[in-house]
Amino acid sequence: MASKWRPLTPAEISKLTSQGCTCPDWSKVQVINGFNPERVKTTAFSGDIRLGLFQKNVRFCGGLTRPAGISNATIHNCQIGNNVYINQVKSFIANYIVEDNAVIENVDFLAVDGQSSFGNGIDVTVINEAGGREIPVYDNLSAQLGYVIALYRHRPKLIEKLRALISQYVDSVTSSMGIVGAGAKILNSRIIKNVKIGPAATIEAANRLENGSINSCPQDPVYIGPGVLARDFIVCSGSKITEDVSLYKCFVGQSTELGRQYSAENSVFFANCVGFHGEACSIFAGPYTVTHHKSTLLIAGLFSFLNAGSGTNQSNHMYKLGPVHQGIVERGSKTASDSYMLWPAKVGAFTVVMGRHYRNSDTSDLPFSYLIEHEDESVLVPAVNLKSVGTVRDAKKWPKRDNRKDPKKLDLINFKLLSPYTIQKMLNSCKLLRNLKATGIETAGYFTYHGVKIKHDSLDKGIRLYEIGIDKFLGNCLIHRLQDKQFTSVQQLRTELKQQTDIGPGKWADLAGLFAPEEAIAKILDDIESGKLATLDQITAAFTSAHENYPAYEWAWAANVLQQQLSKTIDAISSKDILEMINKWKSAVIELDNMLLADTEKEFAETVQAGYGIDGNFTERTADFANVRGAFETNTVAGEIKQHIDEKSRLADELINRLQKIR
Repeated sequence: MASKWRPLTPAEISKLTSQGCTCPDWSKVQVINGFNPERVKTTAFSGDIRLGLFQKNVRFCGGLTRPAGISNATIHNCQIGNNVYINQVKSFIANYIVEDNAVIENVDFLAVDGQSSFGNGIDVTVINEAGGREIPVYDNLSAQLGYVIALYRHRPKLIEKLRALISQYVDSVTSSMGIVGAGAKILNSRIIKNVKIGPAATIEAANRLENGSINSCPQDPVYIGPGVLARDFIVCSGSKITEDVSLYKCFVGQSTELGRQYSAENSVFFANCVGFHGEACSIFAGPYTVTHHKSTLLIAGLFSFLNAGSGTNQSNHMYKLGPVHQGIVERGSKTASDSYMLWPAKVGAFTVVMGRHYRNSDTSDLPFSYLIEHEDESVLVPAVNLKSVGTVRDAKKWPKRDNRKDPKKLDLINFKLLSPYTIQKMLNSCKLLRNLKATGIETAGYFTYHGVKIKHDSLDKGIRLYEIGIDKFLGNCLIHRLQDKQFTSVQQLRTELKQQTDIGPGKWADLAGLFAPEEAIAKILDDIESGKLATLDQITAAFTSAHENYPAYEWAWAANVLQQQLSKTIDAISSKDILEMINKWKSAVIELDNMLLADTEKEFAETVQAGYGIDGNFTERTADFANVRGAFETNTVAGEIKQHIDEKSRLADELINRLQKIR
């Protein structure tokens, strides 16, 4: 590549000088054959300079075009690619490689000062504001690796190994030269210092960006918009940060959107998060953590698939030893408006939190619940969120809202609502609630468990709902296992039911979006400690393999539970046993779907029509409501639930028919 560069000719130097260009030593300026000096005007050069070809016109917003070239700028120690447009640089551009077709206009300052790692290697103090769970962020950080680094502090050798590997990566990207990637645009912005800018990124009217990486790509560009202040940061592909956002020591994952004066410090946001108006401090925001409202503070916690209501707040200390407490909110939870939780606390998966909670509770073994404030007490209603249509709607919308277009997706995300992770908790919940009923002490109609109160009549209802969820999941696994499989004998049936792996039975974990058996995760971590997984790419591949093996692991887990429930091994299971399981599944699906239909119908009840038909009578109110909200009979969600009942009933009947023919 070096041979393509040549010194300027005397004629070219003369032309540049006549057009207001200056340089203390023109011998340090090199160009490519075909260089057109007419495209370079009123520019001061210094240091080592390389200039590409300026042959095309550059298109701007509104259809305006201008010729590629450089004007009204001071440029020090830079390499400028082909068909770059640079104009109106108020201070200077220093120590940058500006790749082909980039645009830089009306910028105050763009420079690299000394050696920089561009935000890589910065320690971000997550989950516990007082420290101890720092994540050294880097360009390709995944939610899974971040989770392990932050939360597996009981394995110091593992953390040491991971830090060393990340440190190696940081060394590899440390440079005294920055990059403005091919096709990137920097417009009307002020101070940009020690920032690596990826291809096709747009930076528009940013206030100050310092020590960071903007990892844009042509398939999924990054947009940094008006008023943004960011220091010590990494922004991944597809992200949009705009409208006076303020970031300090933050990692922003793929296709995350932050805007409307949102502020965050010492926080990591992974794929498809959304943050508007509110504030984050020391949070681990796993995929799909969403907060839209003013006065909403997420602090010192682990979240994923969260929907935070307006005024959501947590306390991370008790004014004793400082901000040393932390909270864990498992996937799929929601917080209602003005909800409050006192840390430390742990909230079970898919729980709705309403009201203010002043006791340190742990509901992680009771997922799909409501946690409600009643007379200053925390009351838990187990399993009730299983029959909420909102839960099903959330599970369906998440995969549809995966906006990542980058061919290289960093985070591994399993969208399943029911999985071994949640079903194992339901199995434990049934035992827990039965034991509580049998041995617990009831006071004023309540049982107390881990800082919450549970009403007596909620125990049996919770057990029944959990059992329905368990039957549905196990039936789902059976149907999926046997669908489209041919078997005419019990032996062939048993062969189809055999698990393909011994990994799966036992406890499962949710690593910020990745469901996997703890045994599989432990193997990966052991291999990191031993050096068998010796690079970050190898570690990523190992997590990816665990993610891709989910179906095999899931069936191994489900088959183990089926054998426990039937008190038989697969070699002893009969077609009658499977028939009973399929019938239980069909009943569970229909019963749960009918609960969801009833919950959907509540959204069309007369009581929710208040405010419609504002100046009319009852008939006009009903008509106004129908024209705005529609009718239950034609509602899309209700229709999907009815269709689901029909489809699952058909699947069950088809399999039942085949099983009945086995002798």
